[in-house]
Amino acid sequence: MTEHNTRHKVVVIGGGYAGTLAANRLRTRDDVDITLVNPRPEFVERIRLHQFVARTSEATIDYGTLLGEGIQLVVDSVTRIDTAARAVRLASGRRLDFDYVIYAVGSSRAIPSAVPGAAEFAFDIAEFEYAQRLRARLEELPVDAPITVVGGGLTGIETAAELAEQGRKVTLVCGRSLAPTFSASGRRYIAKWLSRHGAVVLEDAQVREVRPDAVVVAEGGVRADAVVVADGGVRASALTIWTAGFGVPELAAASGLRTDALGRLLTDETLTSLDDDRVVAAGDAAAPSGRPLRMSGYAAGPLGARAADTVLSRIAGTEPAVLDLAFTGACVSLGRRAGIRQLARKDDTAINIYIGGRMGAAIKEVTCKFVVSKRIRGEARKPGSMSWPKGGPRPEQPASAARVVTSP
Repeated sequence: MTEHNTRHKVVVIGGGYAGTLAANRLRTRDDVDITLVNPRPEFVERIRLHQFVARTSEATIDYGTLLGEGIQLVVDSVTRIDTAARAVRLASGRRLDFDYVIYAVGSSRAIPSAVPGAAEFAFDIAEFEYAQRLRARLEELPVDAPITVVGGGLTGIETAAELAEQGRKVTLVCGRSLAPTFSASGRRYIAKWLSRHGAVVLEDAQVREVRPDAVVVAEGGVRADAVVVADGGVRASALTIWTAGFGVPELAAASGLRTDALGRLLTDETLTSLDDDRVVAAGDAAAPSGRPLRMSGYAAGPLGARAADTVLSRIAGTEPAVLDLAFTGACVSLGRRAGIRQLARKDDTAINIYIGGRMGAAIKEVTCKFVVSKRIRGEARKPGSMSWPKGGPRPEQPASAARVVTSP
């Protein structure tokens, strides 16, 4: 531990996987005053929200079991980062002065306004409050009521699988293909599991409208970059769950900081804002060099650690290290007794190897526990201890290549 007469004030905005870990890691120095601002009094395990909806798991953890000694938790919402005054403005009217800010606001739902009825009638699972609303609605429905899950990504698959395993009548509508980031063999495995459990998968299908009593789906084939829409029928849907893509809070743009098209804070490779070197980003809301990583719990922890290290380097007067995360794949649960661990190259492209079945489910569960117990709590016990798979320079790709889908 170091000793200095000057105290350094760091405000971490967002208490998710990235922000909580970053706050713990900042304790590497004993001359840093750390304030974590989060709108909820409890930590939300977003990777378990599909289980929360199905009542197979809880999804909140007391921050008292996660945060290291000395971190101040402020339950409030940030309305503006005032970089000129070096102050964070809160919805309650409070002001928090800072020397550095870690911007870890995460991601949220992205139900497109262009789809009539979607915002009004579809439910989503991106945040805890939405998951609570969805769980309450689900419990009102008979088991044989038709349910439509929109989005063929990992969140959609896990939600559809959780409900199908319980005997629910589920249709999964994929904008293009099922699990597009997985290998062909991995996709086939998921499709077979869903079929065995009675779920209907519609690929190359696009939702055109959500009604109170139905989902209108136009089916068609993909040609080049466009969906060729054919005349579609009306599918009954007592409950429509929208999981196709994520958005991010507008705080960065509202604070006058440059963002990408989705609203993620534009940074350099040290995760430092292009507009102010006292603002450092982490997690889903960061767009380093305009080339954001896949939104995921996998990336959140290392990004949180790297953001904390950048702040600590600037305090110490040393050059911050650049982003160096290598991907190893992804996990997806298929109900409570099966899952799949898809392996990937360091650049996050899938290889034709996966682990399925009960072993896949066990790996997914271990991964969920590891993120909290080993990474976040590990940093609380021993700041600076976390490591992650390292990679070489990140591949050059435009921001549009990021795997974020905003419509099915």
